[in-house]
Amino acid sequence: MQTSFSAAQLADPDTAESNRILRTCVHCGMCTATCPTFLLLGDELDSPRGRIYLIKDMLEGGKPATEQVVRHVDRCLSCLSCMTTCPSGVHYMHLVDHARAYIEQTYRRPWPERALRRVLSMVLPHPGRFRLALVGATLARPFARLVPGASMTAQRLRAMLRLAPAAVPSPSAIERPRVHPAQGERRARVGILMGCAQQVLAPSINEATIRLLTRMGIEVVVTKGQGCCGALDHHMGNHDPAMRAARANIAAWMAEVQGEGLDAIVVNASGCGTTLKDYGHMFRDAPERDAAARIAALSADITEVLTRFGYAPTRAAPGITVAYHAACSLQHGQKITAEPKALLKAAGFVVREPAEGHICCGSAGTYNILQPGIAGQLKARKQAAIARTGAALIAAGNIGCLTQLGDGAMPAVHTVELLDWMAGGPEPPAVARARAVG
Repeated sequence: MQTSFSAAQLADPDTAESNRILRTCVHCGMCTATCPTFLLLGDELDSPRGRIYLIKDMLEGGKPATEQVVRHVDRCLSCLSCMTTCPSGVHYMHLVDHARAYIEQTYRRPWPERALRRVLSMVLPHPGRFRLALVGATLARPFARLVPGASMTAQRLRAMLRLAPAAVPSPSAIERPRVHPAQGERRARVGILMGCAQQVLAPSINEATIRLLTRMGIEVVVTKGQGCCGALDHHMGNHDPAMRAARANIAAWMAEVQGEGLDAIVVNASGCGTTLKDYGHMFRDAPERDAAARIAALSADITEVLTRFGYAPTRAAPGITVAYHAACSLQHGQKITAEPKALLKAAGFVVREPAEGHICCGSAGTYNILQPGIAGQLKARKQAAIARTGAALIAAGNIGCLTQLGDGAMPAVHTVELLDWMAGGPEPPAVARARAVG
C-alpha cells in the first residue's frame, strides 16, 4: 500500500510504525474471510482491510477522527484473526492500537459513552473497586430486563448487569505478596501475574496455578507492586493509564529478576499475556525499553510453562469430554495452539474442537459491554458450535471467554483448573455441574 506521510509526521515514532505497517498491506482481502464483524455485518468497512483504509486516511490527513472512523474501529474486537490469516505479515494489532489512541486524543464521544469508558477504566483494573462494583451489580442483576429503551446506553447497562456473577467470590489469601515455596527440590523460580478482574471473578484460577506449579517443584513469587497488565486501558485507547500500569509491573518484576532471579513470568489470562509479551514494543522509545523487553521475553502462558517442565497427571483419566475453546489472544495473539490441547489430552480428557474455532466468542476485554449487540451474536454462534461437539464442559485459557461462554447449558472452566485436578488438586465445581447436567 502506498502512503504519503510528511517528514514531520514520520518524526513521530507511532506514525512511523503505522506507516511501515500500512505499506506492508497488499489489499488482498484474505483477512475478510476470518474477520468476525465482516462475517456478521458484511460491510467492507467492518473488515480489517476496510479499517486499514479508514485509519490510513485519518493518520495521513492528520485530522481529527470522524464518527464514521470511530464507529468502525470501535467495532473491531482486536481478536487478531486477521493477523493469523494475512500472508503479508501486516501487524494489524499495533496499527489499530495506534488508531485507538489517536481517536481518544482527537474525538469527543457522546457524554454517556465518555462516562461509561471512564467508569470502566477507573473500576475494572482495580480489584478492590471492581469487587465492590460487582456486589452492587449482582444485587441489581435480576432487574436488568427492566432497564428501558433501545439506545446503545440502555443496551450497555443491561449487558453490564447480565455479566455480573450470581455471587462474588471471597478474596483469596494468595493475592497477598509472598513466596510460595516449591515442594521438594526447587526446579525453577517464577513470578506470576495475579491480574485484576480475574482475581475477583475467579480466584480459583490463580489458586490452581500456584498449587500445580509448586507441586511440580516450581517456586512461585507474588511480587509486591504488580497489578493490571494495562490491556483494559490500552485497548480503549487510554495510553497514559495503560503505560502506568505496565511500568509498575516492569519495576516489580525487575526487582525480582535483579534479586534472586526469575525463570519465567507466568500468565494464566491469555489476554494479559498478549499485552505482557508486547511490553517491548510499547516501551520501545522509553527509558524502560531494555527492562520492558526483558519482562516481555520472560512472560509465558501457563500452558507453555507446564509443557516446558513436563506436566504429568497423577490421577486416572476422568472419562470426560471437553470442548476446547481457543481464546483469540492465545491462538492469534500469542500463536499458542498445540500446548493446551496436548496437556488436556495428557491429563486424560477427550478433547473436541468446535467448528469455526478461529472466530471470536465476542468477549474481547470490554467489547461485550461496549458493543453488546455484536458480542451477543458472536456468543450465540460460539455456544451453538460448542454444543454441537457433544462435550460435557468448556475448557479455555482466558477469563473473558469463560465469563462470556459460561452462562449457557455447558459449564466453563479454566484449563489450568482441570490440569491441577488431574495432578492432585481439588475437583473444579464446573466438573460437578457438568456431571449433574449429563
